[in-house]
Amino acid sequence: MYDRILVPTDGSEAVDGAIDRAIDLATQYGATLHAVAVVEPIYTVNEGLGSIYDTLESDARASVDEVAERGEAADVTVVTALRTGVTHREILDYAEEEDVDLIVMGTHGRTGLDRYLLGSVTEKVVRLSDVPVLTVRQREDGAAGGDE
Repeated sequence: MYDRILVPTDGSEAVDGAIDRAIDLATQYGATLHAVAVVEPIYTVNEGLGSIYDTLESDARASVDEVAERGEAADVTVVTALRTGVTHREILDYAEEEDVDLIVMGTHGRTGLDRYLLGSVTEKVVRLSDVPVLTVRQREDGAAGGDE
């Protein structure tokens, strides 16, 4: 049913449950797992922000490497990628370019004003994706909850 599963990661606890679910599905279907992290560009005339960008890129690399390690421990083939751009757009573009069958994403489960003010990458991907998106909500205690 699934040959290519995409799990976007930002290294946060909210993504842990999605990674576990994506690995389980990849194992079940013999699928390749794609892990992608997106670094949003920093536009400034301040030269000191280059080191901040380098840190963000390093953290993004660490987050996809963690997915690769977890997937390989479960005997799943993992492809990793780093992208630069607007997060939801880069996820959708990657899904199209790699012809993924399913996107598995974590969500913080924000509601009300927090959700309105902060926006939701997951919500944007759900609304705009041409392929199914499975969301895994982080519970308040930090553990992964059920699917939304």
